[in-house]
Amino acid sequence: MSGKPTEQVSQERSGAGGGEGSHEQGLVPGAVLDHGRYRLLTQVGSDDRCAARLWRAKDGVLGRDVALTVLVGDRANAEHAANARRTLERAMHASTFNHVGVARVLDVVTQSPGDPECVLGLVIAEWTHGTDLLDLVAEGPLPPGTAARLLQPLAAAVEAAHHAGLVLGADHPQRIRVTSEGEIRMAFPGPLPHAGSGEDVRGLGATLYLLLTGYWALPGGPESAPRAPTDADGSLSMPRTLRPIVPLELSTVSVRALGTPETTGTTGGVRTGAAVLRVLEQYANAEPSSTVMQSTPAGSETRENELWHTEDPKPDSSRRRKLTIGVAVLTIATLVVLGWGTAALVGLMTGSNANSGPSVVLRPERTDNGRQQPAQPPPSAAGSVPITRADVFVTEQNRDNRADAGLVHDGDPSTHWNTDSYNDQFGTGFKNGIGLLLTLEKPATITEVTIRSPSPGTRVEIRAASSTSPTLESSRVIGTGTIQAESTRIPVKADEPTSHVLVWINKLSRDGRYSSRINEITVTGRTQ
Repeated sequence: MSGKPTEQVSQERSGAGGGEGSHEQGLVPGAVLDHGRYRLLTQVGSDDRCAARLWRAKDGVLGRDVALTVLVGDRANAEHAANARRTLERAMHASTFNHVGVARVLDVVTQSPGDPECVLGLVIAEWTHGTDLLDLVAEGPLPPGTAARLLQPLAAAVEAAHHAGLVLGADHPQRIRVTSEGEIRMAFPGPLPHAGSGEDVRGLGATLYLLLTGYWALPGGPESAPRAPTDADGSLSMPRTLRPIVPLELSTVSVRALGTPETTGTTGGVRTGAAVLRVLEQYANAEPSSTVMQSTPAGSETRENELWHTEDPKPDSSRRRKLTIGVAVLTIATLVVLGWGTAALVGLMTGSNANSGPSVVLRPERTDNGRQQPAQPPPSAAGSVPITRADVFVTEQNRDNRADAGLVHDGDPSTHWNTDSYNDQFGTGFKNGIGLLLTLEKPATITEVTIRSPSPGTRVEIRAASSTSPTLESSRVIGTGTIQAESTRIPVKADEPTSHVLVWINKLSRDGRYSSRINEITVTGRTQ
């Protein structure tokens, strides 16, 4: 990465800090908007498709940084005013949507007296600490597994928003940022006036294409963003053509999500965020985890970790174990068949008959229609299922003590993760709950979850999740319980295996204030 601070690089790319676009309109650092509440700090981008300026600002009332999408235009122009009004309305609807992959919309305001004449309205959202998306690939594209892992939260957010009838506007690189935890997030909500869900899906394809190749593949991006190359027939070059290490499925979904055959040279386009998310999940764990963004001083080297490792993705340890077990079972089965055949041949040659000893006849099972089926092995006995990863899951933005999540499966009951301390119980304040998302070493049909906790009264739901970036609505409740003693066993009724278990806390323990602590979690189940 460059030795320049992230925001300085972003200003140079967007033309902020010296271009005519901001100075001639009165939008300069230090200017105040909305009756003096928001003081502009740094312009981090610009979306010229809808005349939007993207700023980091300071909320003078609450004393916190916010992300401002400033809609500009001619107040006397009816079309400008109508487009701004439509964007503000859509942003207001999105204020009810909470997801870790999207910055929460805090407020929407129209033009105010004292604002520069060019300002038609503001969308105020939480500020996303981290880096600009284009800065992430400034020195080269990412390893495919890392790209898939980073993009999962945004893809999950797009899918959840579309189910709620909302459009995010995730189709411009400067509206998207990378958090300090290494997750790609919609940082400046506010879709174009007439944008539909297809624009969000194309945005996912373009973002994946950018991470895999370093090129932006949609029109309307910033001038400094490298344009995606095309083949001799004018169609977009496949990422796998530019980088042979990119898996075929990732390469294909990035291009098919982008648009029509005329622009991509493909058929069978991808139209939903769920389709993109399914492919991302297949490759998100193909490479060892690495810290994508660290809080490092300006000028320090940030590419010393495995983020920039470019070897081909290799199967993870669980896949290797499955392959080894499969080969072993096949070998044993082969030896049994050969041994049985040899014994039968020897018996035939020595004239063995029914009086020579008992005979064993192996008969395959029969189905209801009379067809023979091979005997099925009995299910494995329930046992402890190793947990490989734990992360804090929220439907809002703040992940309480996320760095301590791994302590709930470290095997040491003296260590713990705990929620923040709240004045109100979940469901009555600003938060409806918080959870721990556990990734299992291998898929298992869960039968029981044991929680060691000194927080009696804590109520939890055990949910089966489909990925490392699920929504609460998509997860299935398979067990419930209330922590009463130091160790609480929660029975679970699951009818199918899962690789991810969400321990969702919807009621906190109370000791003066509301909070809960978890020392250790053990999952019991039958593995595949």
